[in-house]
Amino acid sequence: MLFLDLRQHRKGLLGAIVALLLIVILWQSSAGAILLNAVSSEGKLVPIYAVDTPKQAVSISFDASWGAEHTQMILDILDKYQVKATFFLVNIWLKDYPEMAREIVKRGHEIGLHSVSHPHFSQLSEEKMIKELQDNQAMIKEVTGFEAKLFRPPFGDYNNTVIRTCESLDYKVIQWSIDSLDWKDLSSEQIQQRVLKKPKAGDIILFHNNGKYTAAALPGILDAFKEKGLDVIPISQLLLEGEYYIDQSGIQRQTAL
Repeated sequence: MLFLDLRQHRKGLLGAIVALLLIVILWQSSAGAILLNAVSSEGKLVPIYAVDTPKQAVSISFDASWGAEHTQMILDILDKYQVKATFFLVNIWLKDYPEMAREIVKRGHEIGLHSVSHPHFSQLSEEKMIKELQDNQAMIKEVTGFEAKLFRPPFGDYNNTVIRTCESLDYKVIQWSIDSLDWKDLSSEQIQQRVLKKPKAGDIILFHNNGKYTAAALPGILDAFKEKGLDVIPISQLLLEGEYYIDQSGIQRQTAL
């Protein structure tokens, strides 16, 4: 009986040591912040989907990988409401619309990485991931002068290697907690219904710069946020500073002191 107790004790101790080592390995220092990326029971790393923040604020973001005919109207609406957003740009879009990219930055909006060619990142080797990220950042810098530090994987596609590779390059991987589905050409009313169903502080909302009815949906959405007392700020301003971790549902949370 004593022998069995000792074996159970040793097994429990070994499990605790392994868990502690895993936590230590996952800690990363980045720009003064310490990140503990959540790991599920299957060992899956998670990007940031939303933020547990005391700020009464949300972030709206626009992925740009095709077209720009609706972008000027979106920028004008954002100016009218005096809000700033985050635009994730792909190199294939930057090549076609460099002046629009510069206009986005000129209007005071934030730029994020979205790759060179919009591939499924989970299907790439680490070497190809690094090239996609670094070439994307280089072109954004060359065209707009903006130093991008946020990355949104094309198609929202990621795995552990994607997360680790981005973190090694000091990029934060950003998903979304509310999907407008504007790329499906939903009506402006349908887009508003999706976005305004249950918005809360810390949400990150996904739009596309060339959604057919995105611009038409924005005023109603921004009016509703104002009524709810929710400010709209760029993603980098929504993110927590200092020590934080990302839980298994992708919520960035402050580390308890």
